[in-house]
Amino acid sequence: MQTDPRREPIFNLPHVILFVIGCLVLIHALRYYILTDDLDDEVLALLAYVPARLTFHFDPDRIADVLSHLPTRTGALETAQFFLGDGNPRWWTLVTYSFLHADWSHVGINSIWLAAFGTPVAWRIGAFRFILFFIFTAIAGALSHSAVHLDDFTPMIGASAAVSAAMGASIRFIFTPGGPLSLRPSGEFDEDELQSARANPSPLLPLTVLLQEPRVVLFILVWLIVNLAFGLLSGPLNITNGTIAWEAHTGGFLAGLLFFPWFDRSPRRVNVQA
Repeated sequence: MQTDPRREPIFNLPHVILFVIGCLVLIHALRYYILTDDLDDEVLALLAYVPARLTFHFDPDRIADVLSHLPTRTGALETAQFFLGDGNPRWWTLVTYSFLHADWSHVGINSIWLAAFGTPVAWRIGAFRFILFFIFTAIAGALSHSAVHLDDFTPMIGASAAVSAAMGASIRFIFTPGGPLSLRPSGEFDEDELQSARANPSPLLPLTVLLQEPRVVLFILVWLIVNLAFGLLSGPLNITNGTIAWEAHTGGFLAGLLFFPWFDRSPRRVNVQA
């Protein structure tokens, strides 16, 4: 009996995806198993994104007015002051929030979706560009959340905005005819085809052309509707220990969809000959 000398890896994921998922899991494990509740609160204050802190940097009177109307008997004022801190905007939290999660289900869901949609993006643009893409879209998600919650002292955490961005970015090439992940009736690709697609990614089509593809429009509409529904129903459904920041997800998704060409390393133009 002959055996195939080639052995498939257990996790056929780019190293950068495994690295990011490993960071998400490790950080949450440290918070869950090692840190005390008080220390974990300090970590949240230091690394989570709090919209009101950014607002306070540009409009301190607005936040002072909000604080003056918070009830003291419920602890709301003390909580708000704790997360506001000294009023420093803590710019790093525009990124670091994405490495913190509410619970293990939150980590697991983001890791699964990152593996699914981050993998084709990472194969296409490489590790360094993917890290830049992750940082950029995490920032976009935080700012989108702030645009709707200017006065909110609730800390926002989770990699969902960057994960959503990977979904948006993948649309730019997953349905492109001849692209590395273009759909086939069989839905199957052999290893040689995958390697060739990774080494020679097809050029991106202009978004105006891509939006004429019904599958692309359907994917975007379904994603937006599902994201909005989960965001509005996250509390009643008890999906995680907290509400879902659908505004950050939407901001990340649109950032990935619109700005992915900035990070793409394939030829930018599609040559059309008459």
